[in-house]
Amino acid sequence: MSKMDEIDDATRTEIEAAAFRRLQRHLMEERPEVQNIDLMNLAGFCRNCLSRWMQEEAAARGHEMSKDEAREAYYGMPYAEWREKHQREASEEARAAFDAAQKHEASEG
Repeated sequence: MSKMDEIDDATRTEIEAAAFRRLQRHLMEERPEVQNIDLMNLAGFCRNCLSRWMQEEAAARGHEMSKDEAREAYYGMPYAEWREKHQREASEEARAAFDAAQKHEASEG
């Protein structure tokens, strides 16, 4: 039994939400130079995945959100603005690693 099992559902949800917001803040404010493709290559998810997960969880609770609305909710600004400020062209190595990972995932599915 983990310590979290001893905590009531509402408090656990608050803790999980606070941890998510801390991850979001870390990726957005403390490490904006880390590129989404690098996150994908290393961790298998990126900021766009997190925004999509928000969109999916909102929909599961009856709150429809477009892809653009979800990204703006996650990024705190329109995605185009975020890209302009922080995104740089992916290196050939990063693209090759991403493509290889996508092929690997497709062959497992």
